[in-house]
Formats: sequence, structure tokens, C-alpha cells
Amino acid sequence: MTGGTRGPFRRWLSSPPRAHGEIIEDRTVSFLELFYDLAYVAVVTQVAHRLTEDISVRGVIEFAIVFSMIWIAWFNGSLYVELHGREDGRTRLLVFDQMGLLVLLAVFAEHAADTSGQPFAFAYAAFLALMTWHWYAVRRQDVTERPEYLAITAWYVGAMVVSSVAIAATAFFPIDVRLALWGVFSVAWIVGIQLAASAPRVGMSEAVVPTESLVERFGLFVIIVLGEVIFGVVEGLSVAPEADLKTLTTGSLALIVGFGIWWIYFDLVGRRLPKRDRGAISTWMLSHLPITMAIAAVGAGMVSLIEHAHDPTTPPATAWLLAGSTAVALLALILTERSIADSVRLAVVYRPMSIALAAGAGVALLAGWLAPAPWVLALLLVAILTALWFFAVAWMIRAGAWGDAVPDTREPEAAD
Repeated sequence: MTGGTRGPFRRWLSSPPRAHGEIIEDRTVSFLELFYDLAYVAVVTQVAHRLTEDISVRGVIEFAIVFSMIWIAWFNGSLYVELHGREDGRTRLLVFDQMGLLVLLAVFAEHAADTSGQPFAFAYAAFLALMTWHWYAVRRQDVTERPEYLAITAWYVGAMVVSSVAIAATAFFPIDVRLALWGVFSVAWIVGIQLAASAPRVGMSEAVVPTESLVERFGLFVIIVLGEVIFGVVEGLSVAPEADLKTLTTGSLALIVGFGIWWIYFDLVGRRLPKRDRGAISTWMLSHLPITMAIAAVGAGMVSLIEHAHDPTTPPATAWLLAGSTAVALLALILTERSIADSVRLAVVYRPMSIALAAGAGVALLAGWLAPAPWVLALLLVAILTALWFFAVAWMIRAGAWGDAVPDTREPEAAD
């Protein structure tokens, strides 16, 4: 390499991260970030597969804890690139390093709550340690460039250090104690993010600025977990004893449940910026944890639903998993819609929509309690989601806002 190219290449490979405040308003999600999300497809699939095999109260608790840890990892990695990443070699190496550790997490994720908990803990701690180092690099910049952010970065880096050590330590505890500590870790992070956003001085609300790329990143994770619904339908049809009309009908209705969730999310809150109010953006981000967790759980339940397509009633555990997860997603959407900027501009739409979502969650739980035949349960969930979507569309049309979240990409008409 000649002297004339060594300098620029070195800067490309080792340039510092973007400092706080260097927000790129018109940034688009890069191919690197899309590639990064593919690693989470593997991890989430393994976590959901465990729930598919053990639909029980303990199975749901294990799934919720491990999924929360995966979401927190995704949150850290994605938020770093959104706020501080560049189109350079340093960011690429960071993302690829993360992906290497995520592959290890995927290997151990399915049985993380029991037999492979120890290696999962070590791999997860290594991921956190990697991110700690890069968040610390941001803090070093803040010392000279943005001292007003030192308080929030000190809290964040400190939390990352403690988290890395604590998770590594859980590898040496018994299985049940380890799982409980992971649950404490997840809750602590959720509470910590909300407290950081509500800090009286400079907090997350100032550090994290709502941008279209940020909204797209969270929307893409919704797409990842919606893929679990498709995987669940495919696996259910593959292992079903008979591929007859009833089984195929049940599978088709199960697939439409996934379509319905997609329509509800992306037409109601997708591609809509969160408010800039203190605490609103953290509520918006955190509400995606129960939404994505519930969607992944729906996908896990589809396998059992289709396997029992010929049963006169849906197994109670499967019915509660599907109906309860749908209810959780709908209730969490209320938090999401209340934290978006359009909830003020389109209050006439979102106020009644909150009531409708709560009512839909109640009807879904009733369907789970009744546990009708699998195809009937799937049809009821489809009916609930369809009714909610039409309700939202009707109010948006009445308010003259239907389709306003979709960019107008039509060519301008020629002048007469």
C-alpha cells in the first residue's frame, strides 16, 4: 500500500464514532444494518423453537426472559449504529464482530434456560463487553466535544460494565437461579432506560433524536419476528399428520393472522415518528419489546395449532398462548400509538383506536378461554385483527389522514 493511500485507509478503518448531536436526519438504513438483522433471525428462531416444544407456564416465562435479553442486545447494537456509526471500516468491523457473537448466541439460545445456559451467558457477556468498549469510545469524545452528555454516558457505560460482569457471573449459578437473575437483568434495563429518558438534566430524550431511519430500524425488527409466524405455519404444515383440507385451511388462517398483525402495526404506527417529548421516545422504543415478543410467541404457537387441526378443541395451552400473545401485542400498541407525534395531530383517530385495541385484546382473551377448534380460533383472531384494521381506516379516512404515513413517490404530472 503506497504512502498516499495509507493515511486515508487508516482513517477509514479507525475514524472515531459520531459524537452526540451529530444526527444525520436524512440517513437511510444501510445494507450493513440489514445484514446485521439477519443474525437476529437465527437467534429469535432458536428462542421461539424452544417455546414451540414447551408451551407451558414455565416455557412462556423462559421464552420471555431470553427473548428480552436478545431484544436488549439488538437495542444496544442498533442504537449505537443509528447514533454513532459511520459509513467506514470501523463500523463494519464492529457490526461483523457482533454478528460473530450472535451466531454463538443462536447456537445456545434454544436451550439457554437449561442445558446451554452457561455458554449462552458467556457469549452474551462477551457481546455486552464489546458494546461497552464502543460506548466508552463515545464517552471519551463527550469529554472534549459534548460535556453536557457526560452524565448520561457515564450512566450508560457503567450499566454496560455491570451488566457484562453480572451476566458472566450467572454462568456459575444453578439453572433456576440463573434464569431468575436474567429476569432481574432484563427488568433493570427496561426500568433504567425509562429513568434515563426522564432524567432532569440531559438524558436519552436529548441524545436519541427521532429520525426516519430509527423508526425503520424498529420496523425491521417487527418484520423479523413476523417471519416467525411464517416459519411456524410452514413447520406446522410440515409436521401435521395429514395435509388435508382442514389442515391447509387452519394453516392458511394462521398465516392470515400474521398478515393482520402486519397491517395493524404498519398502518397504525409504522413509519410514524415518536414525539420529541421527554420520556416519549423511550416509551415508544420499549413498547416494541412486548410487541415483538408477542408476535414471536404467536409464531411459536402456530405449529401446535396446525398439528391439532383435526382436534375438536384447541389444546388450552396453545389457545392461551396464541390469544394471550395477540392481546399483549394489541395492548402494547396502545403505548406505541400514544408516544407517536401523530397521536396529537390525529387525536380524533388515536383516542378511539386505543379503546378499540383494548376491546380487541379482551375479545382475543375470550377466544383463548373458549379454546374452540383450531381453525375457528384462527378465524376469530383474523376477524379481530380485520375489524380493528377497518376501524382504524374508517377513522383515518374521516380525518383525511389515510395513507399520510406513506411517502408520495409518484412522478409529478406534466404541466398542461
